[in-house]
Amino acid sequence: MVEYLAKSYSNPEIVTLAVYILGGKSQNIDTEYIAIKSNELAPGRFVWKKFKDQINKESVRISLADAKKTNKFGYVLGSQKDGWVLSEKGIKYAKSELTKLKDVDISQVTLKKQEIQWQRHEKDRMLSTIAYDKINLNKSSAVTIREAEDFFRLDDYITGKARENKISRIVNIFKNDPDLGKAINILLKKVQSE
Repeated sequence: MVEYLAKSYSNPEIVTLAVYILGGKSQNIDTEYIAIKSNELAPGRFVWKKFKDQINKESVRISLADAKKTNKFGYVLGSQKDGWVLSEKGIKYAKSELTKLKDVDISQVTLKKQEIQWQRHEKDRMLSTIAYDKINLNKSSAVTIREAEDFFRLDDYITGKARENKISRIVNIFKNDPDLGKAINILLKKVQSE
């Protein structure tokens, strides 16, 4: 099984699977944890040539950077400094691939207490927004761009990749939530067109 994983998948695909297994659907994962899990999934793939018992973290970082490239994969978002989280495309990829790999332990890391508290707080905050209220009243066309941005907690200073990361995190965590899913799908279109 492990030999199959090592031979059949590229480095960016392996690190993407590692991020998923480590809980990167909803929280940023440090490169070092990804390096350890990637080496477990594909032993020897990410080690030094002369020191085969040591993981080459730089090799993992390069693979994460490749997995981030939207023209190739677009599976992860983040950086060495901030950690890595899966994009929506990365989540779909990891889920589909891991169902094929029956012998791989895909149990995810338990969420930290602060992450659970953040998710509860964030859900309560989104449920109390004007945008959510309008969608709940079937007045989604009346939602302004500013109200949609407030829902995702965006402002004029959050641009580029930071904006994309913030939106992705909310979508990854709450898109299937029975209370928020519909609102997220509607408001995502508004903030992405901005």
